[in-house]
Amino acid sequence: MELYALTLHEAASLLEQGEVSSVALTESVLGRIEAVEPKVQAYLALDQEGALRQAEQADLNRKNGQVGPLCGIPLAIKDVLCTTSMPTTCGSRILEHFIAPYNATVVTKLADAGSVLLGKLAMDEFAMGSTSENCAFQTPHNPWKLGYVAGGSSGGSAAAVAADQCFASLGSDTGGSIRQPASLCGTVGMKPTYGRVSRYGLVAFASSLDQVGPLTKDVRDCALMMNAVSGYDPHDSTSIKLEVPDFTAALQDGLKGVRIGIPKEYFGEGLDSEVDRTVRDGIAMLQEAGAEMVEVTLPHTEYCVAVYYLIAPAEASSNLARFDGVRYGYRDRSADTLIEMYNRSRSQGFGDEVKRRILIGTYALSSGYYDAFYKKASQARTLIKEDFAKAFASCDLMVSPVTPTPAWKIGDKADDPLALYLSDILTLSANLAGIPGMSVPCGFNNQGLPIGMQLQAAHFNEEILLRAAYNLEQRAGVAGKKPVIA
Repeated sequence: MELYALTLHEAASLLEQGEVSSVALTESVLGRIEAVEPKVQAYLALDQEGALRQAEQADLNRKNGQVGPLCGIPLAIKDVLCTTSMPTTCGSRILEHFIAPYNATVVTKLADAGSVLLGKLAMDEFAMGSTSENCAFQTPHNPWKLGYVAGGSSGGSAAAVAADQCFASLGSDTGGSIRQPASLCGTVGMKPTYGRVSRYGLVAFASSLDQVGPLTKDVRDCALMMNAVSGYDPHDSTSIKLEVPDFTAALQDGLKGVRIGIPKEYFGEGLDSEVDRTVRDGIAMLQEAGAEMVEVTLPHTEYCVAVYYLIAPAEASSNLARFDGVRYGYRDRSADTLIEMYNRSRSQGFGDEVKRRILIGTYALSSGYYDAFYKKASQARTLIKEDFAKAFASCDLMVSPVTPTPAWKIGDKADDPLALYLSDILTLSANLAGIPGMSVPCGFNNQGLPIGMQLQAAHFNEEILLRAAYNLEQRAGVAGKKPVIA
């Protein structure tokens, strides 16, 4: 097996035993990127020289006994996280050449753990989208079937992991943007509880919904990444001061005594028959592991899409007001007046989907409409949170599909924003409720496209998700399967 094809924990074990160097691992991954990146198009920025320097330093640190938990492991991150060594574009022309003056907390944590940063990964502009087709620079392809979407907005993060172009990556999840591409690309993806992982240095889309999380090759790798990035950060006012457990301790065989809820609203009309069958097969595997299945109800699920697409654009309208062409980012220099400069800079710098959401959000917050839209959506959000609280009184976690369908062809839904919004219907609620959610591969459709199972749990109960995901992974026989990138 080529070094780039190893899981993170396999690579870490070889490094620890002295059987391989970080430089060798990094050179293997860089060689893989050179071979497949023209087809996958996952990277917006790649720092080959910097990565090799970091790898050399990691090998020296290991020799001197200075070993972090991810020492020498090549990783990549979504281009929505601030870095001082590479541009942070958020997939947008308005930030095309922007270099952040500081690193995001999670970037610092990965560096402190000893990892090697390869580069920044493609995404929907400002994380607004479900396919990564809204990226201003390129559209990542699904490694399992080129020409098909990798999902979004963390499409590059999922595609890079699936194509062995890094050992793991970080994405961000505002309405499913880690879990949905993880499902479509056959990787593991976790959206932690809101407040579990610092958002400092994450360029904001919707501040009450955004959360940083890992995309990995298997469940153990996910636990290792969660160990590295979780924890309180005084720079983030929404960060929760809570002890971080060793998430790898949750990876135990057997689910005896675990109650798993099946939300009936998530298995209804519009669900692809192969997705339904594959996820139900996965549920049977969890039962084989000893779990007890109970039916639960989330009665306000039908309002999730409407609630999300009022709250998220409203917060985006406020957050994106800072991109005005004055302080940083793209500026139209042909304007004669300040207002004209604002208008032209934002019109030329932002893409269509970002403009669409800014307009929706500004309208929802405007005088005379705030109570009817944003306030009402916030009230409905409270009811959605209460649905989850009631459901978790009778179960330890819930399982469902991640997306209604497997991946589709690039361009198929590009002219139908509503169809794309509805593709997030099963993932939005976790962000509205602030709970942790996870996607785990559980099978393939008849075209060979991956299908993931979604796991959701109560606040700060990522461990039960990892335990259930580990048991599914042991039985599904999907882990370790690789796409052939022709």
